[in-house]
Amino acid sequence: MSRYEPSAIEPKWQAAWDEAGTFTAKRDPAKPKYYVLEMFPYPSGRIHMGHVRNYTMGDVVARYKSSCGFSVLHPMGWDAFGMPAENAAMERGGHPKDWTYGNIDVMKTQMKPLGLSIDWSREFATCDPEYYGQQQAMFIDMMEKGLVYRKAAVVNWDPVDMTVLANEQVIDGKGWRSGAAVERRELTQWFFKISDYSEDLLASLDGLKDWPEKVRLMQANWIGKSQGLQFAFDTVDAPAGFEKLEVYTTRPDTLHGASFAAIAADHPLAKALEAADPELAAFIADCRKGGTTAEELETAEKVGIDTGLRVRHPLNPDQLLPVWVANFILMDYGTGAIFGCPAHDARDFEFATKYGLPIPPVFVAEGAEETALSEPFVPAKTERVQYIRNVAGATVKTGDQGILDAIALAEAQGFGRGVTKFRLRDWGVSRQRYWGCPIPVVHCATCGVVPEKKENLPVELPYDVSFDVPGNPLDRHPTWRNVACPSCGAPARRETDTMDTFVDSSWYYARFTAPRATTPTVAEDADYWMNVDQYIGGIEHAILHLLYSRFFARAMNETGHLPAKAREPFNALFTQGMVTHEIYKTTDDKGRPVYHLPEDVTVLAVGDRRVVVLGDVPAPEPDSIPDVDAWIQGLRDEGALVDVIPSAKMSKSKKNVVDPMNIIAQFGADTARWFVMSDSPPERDVEWTASGAEATFKHLSRVWGLCSRIGEMPADHVGEGDDDLRRATARAVDEVTRGIDGFAFNKAIAALYAFTNTIARANASTPVMKEAIRTLAKLMSPMVPHIAESIWTYQGGAGLCATAPWPKADPALLVDDTVTLPIQINGKRRAEITVPKDMDKAEVEKIALANEDVIRFLAGNPVKKIIVVPGRIINVVA
Repeated sequence: MSRYEPSAIEPKWQAAWDEAGTFTAKRDPAKPKYYVLEMFPYPSGRIHMGHVRNYTMGDVVARYKSSCGFSVLHPMGWDAFGMPAENAAMERGGHPKDWTYGNIDVMKTQMKPLGLSIDWSREFATCDPEYYGQQQAMFIDMMEKGLVYRKAAVVNWDPVDMTVLANEQVIDGKGWRSGAAVERRELTQWFFKISDYSEDLLASLDGLKDWPEKVRLMQANWIGKSQGLQFAFDTVDAPAGFEKLEVYTTRPDTLHGASFAAIAADHPLAKALEAADPELAAFIADCRKGGTTAEELETAEKVGIDTGLRVRHPLNPDQLLPVWVANFILMDYGTGAIFGCPAHDARDFEFATKYGLPIPPVFVAEGAEETALSEPFVPAKTERVQYIRNVAGATVKTGDQGILDAIALAEAQGFGRGVTKFRLRDWGVSRQRYWGCPIPVVHCATCGVVPEKKENLPVELPYDVSFDVPGNPLDRHPTWRNVACPSCGAPARRETDTMDTFVDSSWYYARFTAPRATTPTVAEDADYWMNVDQYIGGIEHAILHLLYSRFFARAMNETGHLPAKAREPFNALFTQGMVTHEIYKTTDDKGRPVYHLPEDVTVLAVGDRRVVVLGDVPAPEPDSIPDVDAWIQGLRDEGALVDVIPSAKMSKSKKNVVDPMNIIAQFGADTARWFVMSDSPPERDVEWTASGAEATFKHLSRVWGLCSRIGEMPADHVGEGDDDLRRATARAVDEVTRGIDGFAFNKAIAALYAFTNTIARANASTPVMKEAIRTLAKLMSPMVPHIAESIWTYQGGAGLCATAPWPKADPALLVDDTVTLPIQINGKRRAEITVPKDMDKAEVEKIALANEDVIRFLAGNPVKKIIVVPGRIINVVA
C-alpha cells in the first residue's frame, strides 16, 4: 500500500457506493427495518462542524444497522421555508426561491464528501410544491375532521415589517429584524386544535422510555397540566352581560387571602369598560405594546389600573374586592381573570405592595406564628403548613389537603367546581409573509371560507413578487389573490396568510417513507418504515418541534395518512452536544470587538506561554525573546495580539467556526468523522482543536501502515499468540458493538484504539493477523468508512466493507480463564500478578510473596498478614 491519502481514496469509495446503490432504502418484508433520521437542516448556505457531528452520529447507526441485516432508511431533506430567505431578498435583492435553492446546492455539495450513507433519491425541500401541496391536502383533511379553525387572537405585530412575529422573534419588546416596538394586536388567525390532545400528549410521555428524561420533563412542563378550582365572583354594578367574573386558580386554599381581582387587558370585560373610560383605554393600549408570553410578563414590571368595578367574595359576600386590569395576566390561560392573594404569591405581593392593597395571610410555616409579611410565603403544594384561615374550616398540615378541602367546600356550597386545565394552547399557524406554504382556502362573500379543491393543489406561490415595500407580497398580487370560489364560482379572495414553518417540519419524517407519492403518504410504505427508530437532533428543539410533530402524527392517523402505531412517531430520541471552539477577538479603534476566524490567527508557544497573533506568523526561535511580557505587550500595541475567549458553541457572528471543507481538504473526511465521535460522549459538547484533528490523522495513518505491514507478511508465517489475538478480536467486537448499541461512540472508539495497539504488538500467524485487521476495518467502518473500505479490500475482504455482515464475537473467546490481581503492601499498590481464576488461595499467596516487586518493597520485613480477595485484590500487611 502507498501512504495514506484521503483525497485519493475517499472520492473513489463514494463513487463505488453510488454505483452499487448501497444506501438506497428498499422495502423488504423479509428483513427487519430500521429508520434513522437526523433533524433536517435549514439551508443557510454553509455546513459547520455541528452538522458533521450530528450527521456522523446518524451515519454510524445507519451503517451499523445495515451490517446487522436491517433494511435501513436514512434520508435527507431541507427545512427550506421561513423568514431568513425573505429577509435576504429584501436586503440583497433577488428572490427567496433562488436564494434557498442556491444554498441547498452549496450545502449538498459540502455534505457529499463526508461519505454519509444517505439515500439521496428521497431528498426534498419543504419549499418544493410537490411537498407543500401534500401539506395543503392534509390541511384540508384536518379541516374536515374539525382539527383546524379560525378565531380572533392577540398576536405580536411588527408595525414596520407589517407581519405577525413568533414569540422568539420578539427581542426586548422589538421586532428582531426591524427593531420596531412590537404591538399586541387582535387578528383573525388559523389554529390547529392541539389542545384537544393535551391529556394524550402528556400521558404518552411515560411510554417514551428511550427519550432523554430532561426532554420528557420539558414537554410535560410545556403541556402544563394543573388541577384547581373554577368559580365565579358576583359583580357589583357591572355592564350588562358581566354579572359573573369567572376565575380559575390552582391554589383555592388561599381564597381567604384574596384582596383584589384582576383581568387581562384583552378580557371582554376590559373591552366593555374601556369604551367609557379614556384613562382605562389608554392603559390597555399600553398593555398591548407589551409582551405576549408568560415568560416576558413574569419579568416585566407589574402595573395595573383600578376599573372602579367591585366583586363579592364568595366566602364572605359582604366583602367587596376591587377589580383591576393588570399587565401580567394572559387572556389565553385559565379564564383571563384571577383573584390576587399577595401573602402567598410573589407576583401578587409585588402588585399589592405597589398599589397599597391589603396582604392578609392564610397560612404560615408549620410551627410559626402569624406576623406581618415582609415578603410572600410561597410554599409548594405538598409542603406542610399551618393554616390560619382554611377555607374549609379545618386545620390541616399540608397544602395538598387544603386544596382538596377548598374544592370540596366550593362544590358543596355551589359556587365553584374542581377542574383540570392545561397550559398548552392551540397552535396558531398563520403568518403574514410570502415564503411559506399557502393556506389552501378561499374567502367567498356567499359561501364563506371554502377549502380549495384537491385537484387544484398545490396552490403554488407566485414567483413574480416584489419586496420593495414592507408587508406580505401576496396581499399585493391581484392575479394570484383574486380567484373564483371553488364552491359557487363567484369572485372570491384567496387566503394570503402562509403557514408557520413548524408545520413543514412536523411531518417530514412521514413523507420520507414515500417522497414521490401523489398523496401525503402511501399506506404500505408508512406501515413498513414507521416509526422512526432513532431520531437525532439538538436539545433546542426539545419542546415545540417535537410537540408539534407528535400532534401531527396523531392528526395524520385520524385523517388516514399514518397507521395507529405511528401516533408517537419517534421511538428513540438522542440530543447531541454541540461542537465548540475558542473565540479569537481583537478591538478596533473605537473599542468595539472584532472577531477572527481560526484560520486567520497563529497559535505560538513561547516558553510556557500560549500566544495567539493575527496572520501567519513564524514561531520565534527558542531563547530569542529575553522578556516575554514586553514582547507580548509590543504585539498588543501593534494590534497583532489576539484575546482568546474560552470555548463556546460555534457561531458565525463570533467567527469561531471551523469549515469542514478545510478539514476535509487537509486531513480527509474520515479524520473529521473520527474526531467528532471520539473526544467526548455524544450527549456532551466536544471542543474542536487543530491538535486533536492532527492526532486523529496520525492515528488513521498508523492503522494504514499497520494494514500495509500485515499485507506484506508471508502467507506461511507462523507466529505465536494466535489464541490471544483471537480473544482480543472477540473482545473488540463485543466492546465496539455494545458501544454503538448504547450510543457510547467514544467508548467504541476507545476499544478500537486498544485493539489497534494489540494488533500492532501481536506476532500471530498470517491468517490470524489478516482476520484481525479485517475485523478492525469492519468495526471502524461506521465511523471512518473510506479507510475501512481500502483496508478491507487490500486484506481480501469479500465485496464492499459497507455491505459485509457485522462480526459476531464467539462467546467462548470472551471467557477469560485468568485474572490479574493488584498487590497492595501496607495500603499502597506495589505489584500485580496474573493467575488462573480458580487457583487456590494458598497458591495465590505463594505466588504473590515470590513476586520480585513484592520482595523488593518488603525489604526483609516480616509479613504479619496476607489477605486474598478472590478475583479482586491481594493485601499484604508487613
